[in-house]
Amino acid sequence: MTTFPDEQKRAAGEAAAELVESGMIVGLGTGSTAAWFVRALARRMEADRLDVRGVPTSTATRSLAEVLGVPLLELGQVEIDLTVDGADEIGPGLQLIKGGGAALLREKLVWEASRRCVVIADAAKRVRRLGAFPLPIEVIPFAHKTTALRLCDALTECDIAVAPRLRVRDGAPVLTDQGNLIYDAPCGEIVDPALLAAALKSVTGVVDHGLFLDLADEALIGSDAGVERITP
Repeated sequence: MTTFPDEQKRAAGEAAAELVESGMIVGLGTGSTAAWFVRALARRMEADRLDVRGVPTSTATRSLAEVLGVPLLELGQVEIDLTVDGADEIGPGLQLIKGGGAALLREKLVWEASRRCVVIADAAKRVRRLGAFPLPIEVIPFAHKTTALRLCDALTECDIAVAPRLRVRDGAPVLTDQGNLIYDAPCGEIVDPALLAAALKSVTGVVDHGLFLDLADEALIGSDAGVERITP
């Protein structure tokens, strides 16, 4: 029987919630799939009386967790035991593209502060090579058009001949929780993600990018056959 993406996301989120143990500090990801995890976690906390505190990766996730009664902490107060988050693409070796929800900077900060990171997604997010999903790049607003030109040069150095596009919604630039802008680069294919990651980080004005490399310890992928567990 064919399952729909939302059903696959929910299954992955619920499976990830089963990984949480009482006493854990849990990083709470951002996006539609991560929201399923937060809901499932809140139900488990109530049903099993789990003592769990969360570290949200965005204001949207903070709001959801507060409504559901998940106690929250700020990043830096404690070490995070487990982070569960979604992804826009999952490539070989659990290389990821994230940032479709414009929360990539906070997400990456939480991921890098975690002992273990689990990515959850529906089956369509798994790809043979990263790049079909436009790569989000967070930049500071000051002189962002100049930064965009430098991004073109960095992409060209990696044999990616595309121009990044400023993300706009309802006629206005999208602002991140940090007040920054997002440029999306439609790379098509990213042959060498590590090379591209280094090139983008070297551009003055770039805060961070949506390539999450060597950070995920495990993936839970919802599919027609159930939830598939993948390791690098």
